[in-house]
Amino acid sequence: MTERPRRPHLDARMTSRERSDLAALIRQRERVLKTKIKERSRELLAQFEQQAAVIYEYDDDATWSEAVKIAEQEIVKANTKIAERARQLGIPKRYAPRVAFGWIGRNEQYAVQQRRAELRRVAQSKIAALEQAALSKIAEQALQAQTEVVKLGIETQAAKAFLEAMRPLEQLMPPLEVRNVERLLPNRHDEEDER
Repeated sequence: MTERPRRPHLDARMTSRERSDLAALIRQRERVLKTKIKERSRELLAQFEQQAAVIYEYDDDATWSEAVKIAEQEIVKANTKIAERARQLGIPKRYAPRVAFGWIGRNEQYAVQQRRAELRRVAQSKIAALEQAALSKIAEQALQAQTEVVKLGIETQAAKAFLEAMRPLEQLMPPLEVRNVERLLPNRHDEEDER
């Protein structure tokens, strides 16, 4: 279970006007945060697209550049050996096999358009899940703050009892137990039935 952020102690001597102003501010903050979620989702998708579209050149990095030079030198040596053997076998120079070398500037899975589209769909669904989780968290935080403000204005025992009687989600949706779920299955066989 996640810990709730600690709020500064709210003074029970707040005026009705202060409580009303705070409640309005909490609602406004909730609305603004919820609208900013769409903006954040667009930013996350743009960052993903940028990462997926990057093409790295071998001369972008000194180590890569050195490795390419070494590989090119080895390719020349290999092709010299291959050409000599082809000559010995009587293969004309223009038909002789050879080794080729090339730099691949991005992972193959990002180079194929179909794969990029698939990755984009996965990224979009992950961002949508993050968006829903953020919306839920914002609503939860706003509700907690509003509840604390309202608590400060409650004076009667009846109102206090009513507020305390509101059950949290965990009580409204308790965890499932396997034995209770098994009872929902048709044609179930209890151990007691088999005895």
